[in-house]
Amino acid sequence: MKKLFKSVTAATVLLAASVSFSQASAAGSALDAIQERGAMQVCFDAGYMPFEMRAKNGQYIGFDIDLAKMMSKAMGVKFEPVNIAWDGIIPALLTKKCDIIMGGMTITAQRNLKVNFADPYVVIGQTILLRKDLEGKITNYRQLNDGDYKVATKLGTTGEQATKRMLGKASITLFETQDEAVLDVINGKSDAFVYDLPYNALRASQDAARLGHIEKPFTYEPLGWAVRKGDPDFLNFLNNYLRQIKGDGSYDRVYNKWFKSDAWLKKVQ
Repeated sequence: MKKLFKSVTAATVLLAASVSFSQASAAGSALDAIQERGAMQVCFDAGYMPFEMRAKNGQYIGFDIDLAKMMSKAMGVKFEPVNIAWDGIIPALLTKKCDIIMGGMTITAQRNLKVNFADPYVVIGQTILLRKDLEGKITNYRQLNDGDYKVATKLGTTGEQATKRMLGKASITLFETQDEAVLDVINGKSDAFVYDLPYNALRASQDAARLGHIEKPFTYEPLGWAVRKGDPDFLNFLNNYLRQIKGDGSYDRVYNKWFKSDAWLKKVQ
């Protein structure tokens, strides 16, 4: 009887594993859908300089856009942009409105519960833009952790998380876009703006007469490409592709174009 029970149990386990494997196979990888469609649908939120922006001619440009176009070309498919508001970008991926998020998304534990991330493709951190009259008076984020200060940041970002976690005593205002938040600082309604280093560095250089910048990041934030869970084939492709472009120099060429030069500014201003 024990042998019979063991045999039945083993058969049941094997059958369950077989059904599970068949279901996973039936679901397929996003890579299959991309190949069948002949296009990779890429989610991002345009307006995050220099990662993704809309140029004056209406086209999308930026660091992430160039990487997505390179990846699409390597796959032998077209690049299909899907511009969507940041707070809806993960739901868009999960409901298959796009195949991948390539939009300067910081890898966090909370997000990782919903999506899978490829290896980090760049590392940044949060910095602070200040009202010009506070430049030199405020030299680190800790000084802003005070009820006398008003701090702006963008809704749904790691800037919001860092501000609430590390500047919780300040009066915090959330904005739909980073440009609206910066304008609030320029107009003197907010004292500071917390956001990602690349964007803040660019805004500070563009508007040095009205903004101060505490350049040293006070957080560590690796950015990664996000895909739906249960797709190891796509993750394997992404990680190997990233190694390839970092090894052959093409990643550096794109990085230098957007982070070490401002020649592209004329396309958006």
